[in-house]
This record gives sequence, C-alpha cells and structure tokens, in this order.
Amino acid sequence: MAEMDKQSRREAIREYKDRKTPIGIFSLRCTATGQTWVGASRNLDGQRNSSFFSLRQGSHRNQGMQAAWKANGGEEGFEFSVVELLENDELGPLGRGSWLKERERYWLEALGAKPAI
Repeated sequence: MAEMDKQSRREAIREYKDRKTPIGIFSLRCTATGQTWVGASRNLDGQRNSSFFSLRQGSHRNQGMQAAWKANGGEEGFEFSVVELLENDELGPLGRGSWLKERERYWLEALGAKPAI
C-alpha cells in the first residue's frame, strides 16, 4: 500500500509540473474611479493572488494603484480581469515574451490604462 502511495504521489507531482498555466494580459480596475492598470503575466492565476496580496500588505510596487486601493475600499473596490489569453502553444519562450510585450502595449493604449507594474 505504501508503494502505491509513493507512485500516486510521483504522478501527482509530475502532473503538477506539467500543467499549463494561463499566459496573457490582465487588468486591475478601481470600480469607484475607473482607473485601470494593465500588465502581462506568464501565470495569470498567480498574478491575481500576488497583486491582491501585495496591495493588502501595502507593499505593491505601483504606488498609484496602492493609493487607489487604500482610498477606495481595498479588494471590494477592485476588479481583476483577464483581458487576453495566449492561445498559441507553439510559441517558444522568446515568442511568448514578444507576444506579451506587444499585447500589453496594445491594451494599455486601447483601455487608456497605466502599467500595472
């Protein structure tokens, strides 16, 4: 039985390492003011957690966003949205990086947003 548990654990670890994290462009918007910040991430799930954690702690690198967070109700006054997902799995690391930069620039302009970081 213990051997089976070890095998199951190995499989679970392998599956975790092989999973694909969503890559793309996100926005954070202050619902009270409409201020919007846009960023690119290689891990959108983790990005939301990271952004909200640093904002809750008062340690976000973007001081304008931090001030809006504090003045407008914190997490209840902010929305995190995935603006665009990278769908092409064939891009290598350099291709993904170029795509992220290009699409971030596009969405910053299209939404009249500020950089998230």
